[in-house]
Amino acid sequence: MSSPPLAPPGWSRWLVPPAALSVHLSIGQAYAWSVFKPSLESALHLDGTQSALPFQLAIVMLGLSAAFGGTLVERNGPRWAMAVALVCFSSGFLISALGAETEQYWLIVLGYGFVGGIGLGIGYISPVSTLIKWFPDRPGMATGIAIMGFGGGALIASPWSSQMLSSFGGDNDGIALAFLVHGLSYALFMTLGVLLVRVPRADTPGAGATGPRSLDGVQVSARSAVRTPQFWLLWIVLCTNVTAGIGILEKAAPMITDFFADSSTPVSASAAAGFVALLSAANMAGRIGWSSASDRIGRKNIYRCYLGVGALMYLVIALFGDSAKPLFVLCALVILSFYGGGFATVPAYLKDLFGTYQVGAIHGRLLTAWSTAGVLGPLIVNWIADRQKEAGKHGPALYGLSFGIMIGLLVVGFVANELVRPVHTRHHHVPAQREAADAQRQQPA
Repeated sequence: MSSPPLAPPGWSRWLVPPAALSVHLSIGQAYAWSVFKPSLESALHLDGTQSALPFQLAIVMLGLSAAFGGTLVERNGPRWAMAVALVCFSSGFLISALGAETEQYWLIVLGYGFVGGIGLGIGYISPVSTLIKWFPDRPGMATGIAIMGFGGGALIASPWSSQMLSSFGGDNDGIALAFLVHGLSYALFMTLGVLLVRVPRADTPGAGATGPRSLDGVQVSARSAVRTPQFWLLWIVLCTNVTAGIGILEKAAPMITDFFADSSTPVSASAAAGFVALLSAANMAGRIGWSSASDRIGRKNIYRCYLGVGALMYLVIALFGDSAKPLFVLCALVILSFYGGGFATVPAYLKDLFGTYQVGAIHGRLLTAWSTAGVLGPLIVNWIADRQKEAGKHGPALYGLSFGIMIGLLVVGFVANELVRPVHTRHHHVPAQREAADAQRQQPA
């Protein structure tokens, strides 16, 4: 087992968020997957459900690798985790490039979905625990800064991918070259995070100590946390919020095209890619904006907003979304800001309920909700749209039923959030000897 890199005296904690951002901006490319969908469907003769499979599997593997790797990330530190994420995420693109070049779609599913998805999960949780320790005074803001990068990754990747497909071509050769460029470029960028990240010393002013003093108050181990109702209520909250957001995000480019296909001003491919970039900006802004707000108004209140107002926005799109493009875009942007905010706020929500001890491992286990939502959201939207298309429907009619399901899920999440209460005292205290041993292991000589 490797030792986490210890910050030297005088190390600024503000150097840690850029390290996290370099990883999260890279793996955030996943949110630009919809840009590749039309080209893949044309070049490899796929339908919408099939072209969503690499993305779905990537999100499944994100949650599973975060859950099973969370304890290893806590033990080995952020540098180890970022290095593993770099290798897996970049390798996934290279395998996908081979699959596109040889027209073997299963290789794209394997590379982007399975191998790359492992990189997503390990990379996603790699800085969370470290950031909370560096910023105990503002945990929502700190995790929001880093996780903002995951939401903002598509802001870069969407127009970049669209331009590459225009330059290289939308056939299998062009897709393969685009995947290759992605893999190599992200490997270089993620290296910055691997080299820069540090963990705080026990005596670092302004940072959370990683020694025994940081374990005062409510402290729950990952093993105990998954046995509490609070964990599973938050699991439902995260799953429903993610399902509602990812349902739009994964099919964003085709969706806005379908909604206005019969209007006097249909949406072009470049405008659809621009819509994906706007959604990414909202996703990114929500992660820092809403999570910072949660430090002031509380986690439960901010999730009331995510879930309650999110359901209202879905209702407006379902009833009036095709009447005006600005209305459709505005509602989608609000939903995606809540989607991003939910991700950025949940580590701080976990810290409030379970303490800082093993919060990274608890967060990893909670991300299995993302795995479930990564299947549910795209499956609901794509499968229903495909069936409606087979029935001869078009335009907004392709999405009415799926939007109704999303509203119902958000209501379920709202109720689950209302039921969250402080963790029972029988779960609070980790044995003191184990606390001391774990803290000592996190303080390399």
